[in-house]
Amino acid sequence: CKRVLEDCTILLHHLYINRQEVSPVMLGPAYNHTMETPASFLLVGIPGLQSSHLWLAISLSATYIIALLGNTIIVTAIWMDSTLHEPMYCFLCVLAAVDIVMASSVVPKMVSIFCSGDSSISFSACFTQMFFVHLATAVETGLLLTMAFDRYVAICKPLHYKRILTPQVMLGMSMAITIRAITFMTPLSWMVSHLPFCGSNVVVHSYCEHIALARLACADPVPSSLYSLIGSSLMVGSDVAFIAASYILILRAVFDLSSKTAQLKALSTCGSHVGVMALYYLPGMASIYVAWLGQDIVPLHTQVLLADLYVIIPATLNPIIYGMRTKQLLEGIWSYLMHFLFDHSNLGS
Repeated sequence: CKRVLEDCTILLHHLYINRQEVSPVMLGPAYNHTMETPASFLLVGIPGLQSSHLWLAISLSATYIIALLGNTIIVTAIWMDSTLHEPMYCFLCVLAAVDIVMASSVVPKMVSIFCSGDSSISFSACFTQMFFVHLATAVETGLLLTMAFDRYVAICKPLHYKRILTPQVMLGMSMAITIRAITFMTPLSWMVSHLPFCGSNVVVHSYCEHIALARLACADPVPSSLYSLIGSSLMVGSDVAFIAASYILILRAVFDLSSKTAQLKALSTCGSHVGVMALYYLPGMASIYVAWLGQDIVPLHTQVLLADLYVIIPATLNPIIYGMRTKQLLEGIWSYLMHFLFDHSNLGS
């Protein structure tokens, strides 16, 4: 009996050791529900550029203030001026609001990291930030498509413009864009948030970017990263294809116009859209493909800096491009600012 008890003790000891050595990946999906998630993550900022964090904070703060003021003025001017209640300006108003959401989801925390070194962010706050940044990105590409469609109808079918782009159609398009973005982002957020995080909680990024988070997981991050890459490529690729088709038809219609003034006016309006699209698509797709394909070629600080600029630069330059190149909007903004300043000065006196 003593011999049997000793054998049983040795067997139980070996089973206990083997249980300790089982990796989270081997345990499969069920392990995700029993593992403790980290209470918070630590955001590094821009790795390798810690000595420049103060200057980055100052530049980022100035850029954020410009973006916030510019987009707020555009939203308010379009809202207050009844002559700007047209489809193009309504879509521009929504675009400005989305830019505010995107920049405000990321920049305040980035400035806090660069200034004070406050790099901690809670688990739920991190994934909320990730969701809203990528949701705003998906909504923005849809808005650029609707704005291209608006210009196509305005230039190629001007007599049917108000009949085609009714308030109901505009609302339907906006709802479709939002639903598409949520449908794309919800599975991605679920996949990344349900990964087992059993190792380091240090995110080598300035904000909670999903690829940087997925790399911290103990499980294979490829499924979520591949979903993001394929989904982004399909969404952006289809939008760019339709936008390109719209502008080919627009250019054909513009060059068929007999009036040079009308040609220049149409090209000026379209030029604003093309500039905004270049600002959005080029750094955005470069950031995605560099993070996925060029991680061993492009330095890490360049990858992070590219992602940071993609979040803030379009939001800063969009109001300037549209405000300076769209005469009717510029007049509306100027009228609103004069009204605001003189009304307050009269109240003060």
